[in-house]
Amino acid sequence: MAGRVRVREISDDEGNRLKRIVRRGSGSVVTWRRAQMVLWSAQGMSVAQIAGLAFTSQDRVRDVLHNFTADGFESLYPRYAGGHPPAFTLGQRREIKKIAKSRPAGHGLPFSRWSLAKLADFLVAEGVVEDISHQGLRELLRAENVSFQAVKTWKASADPDYAAKKAG
Repeated sequence: MAGRVRVREISDDEGNRLKRIVRRGSGSVVTWRRAQMVLWSAQGMSVAQIAGLAFTSQDRVRDVLHNFTADGFESLYPRYAGGHPPAFTLGQRREIKKIAKSRPAGHGLPFSRWSLAKLADFLVAEGVVEDISHQGLRELLRAENVSFQAVKTWKASADPDYAAKKAG
């Protein structure tokens, strides 16, 4: 049986740098998730525990830990080659559309409507896509005829005779 996969020993400076990446929360969602996985491993969590927290596969967690051990902080930053944006499969497109048309509260989230940023973060966290830009998400939703509508901001009356009173 192979030994337990863990990240290499990290120094205090490296730990502080990882914490800054995670706390800052700006930049690439991919970098943030990878830094979180490395920190959790350094704190003694198993691959299975990390995969559960990160909503990803155990294989992906192992890849992140091995890459960090081999390449250090370079491995946290995605290296995109440019060119044509990624083509999402029909299944991914359907899942993105379904989630975009659902209410965030239905997924246990504490807000009432999606923003592009929140939706993109959720899609990556749920493992629907590896990474997606806000502009890429906007274009995909537009191609699928999904638009965000203004949220109704007034309250409806609980009075059963409201319609009759309003008309009369």
